[in-house]
Amino acid sequence: MQIDPQVKNSVALAGLILISATVVAQPFSVGHKSVEFYDSDRDRNVATEIYYPADVAGNDVPVSVGNFPVLVYGHGFVMGWDSYANVWNDLVPKGYVICFPNTETSFSPDHGQFGLDIRFIAAQMQLEAQDNNSIFFNSLAPETALMGHSMGGGASFLAAENNPNITALVNFAAAETNPSAIMAARNITVPSLIFSATSDCVAPANVHQDIMYDSLSSSCKTQVNLINGGHCNFANSNTFCGLGETFCGGSGSLTRTQQQAVTSDLLGLWLDYTLRGNLNSFAVFNDSLVSSTRVSYSQQCLTVGLTDLSATNELGVYPNPVIDKFDLRIPNQYTDGILTMFNLVGQQVDQRKITSTIDEVDMTSYPTGTYFLRYEKNAKILYNKIIKIVR
Repeated sequence: MQIDPQVKNSVALAGLILISATVVAQPFSVGHKSVEFYDSDRDRNVATEIYYPADVAGNDVPVSVGNFPVLVYGHGFVMGWDSYANVWNDLVPKGYVICFPNTETSFSPDHGQFGLDIRFIAAQMQLEAQDNNSIFFNSLAPETALMGHSMGGGASFLAAENNPNITALVNFAAAETNPSAIMAARNITVPSLIFSATSDCVAPANVHQDIMYDSLSSSCKTQVNLINGGHCNFANSNTFCGLGETFCGGSGSLTRTQQQAVTSDLLGLWLDYTLRGNLNSFAVFNDSLVSSTRVSYSQQCLTVGLTDLSATNELGVYPNPVIDKFDLRIPNQYTDGILTMFNLVGQQVDQRKITSTIDEVDMTSYPTGTYFLRYEKNAKILYNKIIKIVR
């Protein structure tokens, strides 16, 4: 992975404090397949271009062995999927399958249908993973992120609204849509990453992404502003996008290469955490936000009250760190309460009623990392954190 010079130092520093060893796989080649899915609910064909990890590059070549997270990416207004070669050439070698709906490419697109196309493809790919006649049989992980640029960014909000089957949301210079992406954001709770550009004159942040970010109900949300970045530079050169940008004032002083490099560095780290559970990557991501001179940012992640932890409200756990199981120890007067567990970005990962003073909690299937515990019985709230490690 090429590292933006502005964040090299932070990556090196974080590398010194990694809590587990990480083996970096060799990059995959890029396979490609054109398909036309059929959505029976809408009686609609959904043309889709899919790029995926392969041992050799080419069309319709076999998928590499593995279980790869799925990304569904919506294109910008009158921009084809082929304007985003920078995206698939960046992410597929890192082990992601990325799907582009090749729909709503006219001068009068239906934003609502485009959002439904993105949503449908995400669900359809999970069916492909279970179909032994599909090239993607047994090759896809359930973790799925919805993505998009400009109009496609707005449509990704529509696709993510009240969607229980996705893991994350990412968009680039997202533009307001009809129906409203801003209104849809209120009903999105998954971790979300919004990229903006301070010199974007097509979809300025203050009337598009800033409001979307504020409206999100995500457990953890981050907005990254690329200083002097432009609207169209998130993609490769495109005639229509370039014309629109020229008419409204230009793209800013950050070059396309620079803008895509910064975006790639941060996006790769964030996806590695949200879709693969790599806590090290989340630490580097946050450190990079602080140290880079090419971005400013906002971030809000759910807290669980650990700043108030004291001897009087500490929840008893043993052992800690934990390899597979730990005992939860509750004072007798506080039994029959509710235990809620959160991961590092505030996503709820478990909730259960505790009926005894000692209760065993099995974390065998949980990824390694830090988890926060919140136990509530009437007005009494107890807290702690626990670290899951490997044997």
